[in-house]
Amino acid sequence: MDIATRVWNHKWKIDPIVRSLIDTDFYKLLMCQSIFRNKPDTTVVFSLINRSTKVRLADLIDEGELREQLDHVRTISLARGESTWLRGNTFYGKRQMFRPDFMEWFEGLRLPAYHLEKRDGQFELTFEGRWPEVMLWEIPALAVLMELRSRAVLNDMGKFELQVLYARAMTRLWEKIERLKQIEGLRIADFGTRRRHGFLWQDWAVQAMQEGLGSKFIGTSNCRIAMRRDIEAIGTNAHELPMVYSALAANDAELRQAPYQVLADWQEEHDGNLRIILPDTYGTEGFLKNAPDWLAGWTGIRIDSGDPAEGAETAIRWWRERGEDPRQKLVIFSDGLDVEKIEELYTRFNGRVKVSFGWGTMLTNDFRGLVADDGLAPFSLVCKALSANGRPTVKLSDNPAKAMGPKDEIERYKRVFGVGAQVAQEVLV
Repeated sequence: MDIATRVWNHKWKIDPIVRSLIDTDFYKLLMCQSIFRNKPDTTVVFSLINRSTKVRLADLIDEGELREQLDHVRTISLARGESTWLRGNTFYGKRQMFRPDFMEWFEGLRLPAYHLEKRDGQFELTFEGRWPEVMLWEIPALAVLMELRSRAVLNDMGKFELQVLYARAMTRLWEKIERLKQIEGLRIADFGTRRRHGFLWQDWAVQAMQEGLGSKFIGTSNCRIAMRRDIEAIGTNAHELPMVYSALAANDAELRQAPYQVLADWQEEHDGNLRIILPDTYGTEGFLKNAPDWLAGWTGIRIDSGDPAEGAETAIRWWRERGEDPRQKLVIFSDGLDVEKIEELYTRFNGRVKVSFGWGTMLTNDFRGLVADDGLAPFSLVCKALSANGRPTVKLSDNPAKAMGPKDEIERYKRVFGVGAQVAQEVLV
């Protein structure tokens, strides 16, 4: 694949960034089916949030081009081969992961309308509608914005400049892979769809991981790439579920139970390696302290904010207190990873738990220092649920720098979930 030539050709023709509804993360489809079953009529508002305000997207990206790309996404429907793959493939050892009623709905889906405005150098991009429909805008919206930013920065570069740029980026990634290759029991997946440099680059990175790491590379979160490259689609659930369930709670008592109700609903549909706890939406310590006993029997935990080593130690203590053997439990690290952190965490926890990694932005978007003014450095762009049935959502996280929601609601959630002092950490990606 000559990525440099393909990037050069972006200048001469319309080149849709998102070409498939399954160019999304696997966990979005798993969650969508759960929501379709349990809360199909909930009205949710999603919105783009640029945490890296110094990256003024509306100054870089032409609004007309952005609208053209978003409008194109609304024309896409599930292709026959994609439907066959979802209906007939084995995921996590299970045939027919996606039920016929969900697939019939998904096959007829077109993504709903969006609302776009420019304000103070940023785009305000929102989606409102039934939860199962609008939630599927998250990944395409991020993909479009991230890649349009890349195109804008690369627009004035010549063919040879682009070839040298991608050669350097490929060399950097391959050197990382060669280091990771030395970790004997490594298990690592691509989690980089959400903030990738572009689809072609993510696809190349996955192929490099396949060749360089062999069986140590266990799959990708991206469904389209998983289908094309015949590898495992990886993913479970995300903060979106407890955020919306909690917003729907009628009082503090219901709010306190909402994160556990999410997992009770999940448990009705999934077992094995899909029973992974994501405990940090309202603070890991409090979540585990008040968790029902049946959750201790789940397969593992994903650590996605705060100090990852501290989060894993907290999980290990909790399992021991509940009479579980941590050595039989899976810990998936997925926040802010690069090679050094992966090596450090593997060394510390290998043998104490089953260790796995979901490698994101620094796999699929590490172009730091490769263009003038570091214009391709990764930045923190998210698309989150802001409200459900008119009530605001809240996320606290184990890192207060990632907290979101109205100030009074944040304080209420801290009180209800017993969140004490937290240490803020820089949000890199």
